[in-house]
Amino acid sequence: MDFQTVNGEDRGDVLLYALSTCGWCRKTRELIESLGVKYRYSYVDLLQGEERDEAVKDIKEINPALSFPTLVINGEVFVGFREEEIKEALKGG
Repeated sequence: MDFQTVNGEDRGDVLLYALSTCGWCRKTRELIESLGVKYRYSYVDLLQGEERDEAVKDIKEINPALSFPTLVINGEVFVGFREEEIKEALKGG
């Protein structure tokens, strides 16, 4: 699957599954970027064919509701825009 990388401070594996038209997904990206953290993201709605099927399968394994945003920080899953929890998970180191 193709992920875009946004450079910043490496605080582990930070992966965001989002939709290009989702306001909460945009807020999640803005939050991560405001914290200066390196992360990868994919706009699932812009994927096609097998790549999209793979993304949907991957998300359903960690978020059966297949809702967005789905954020994975070092193995911990956050569904929706959960500002304080995300900030806590991305604190230093």
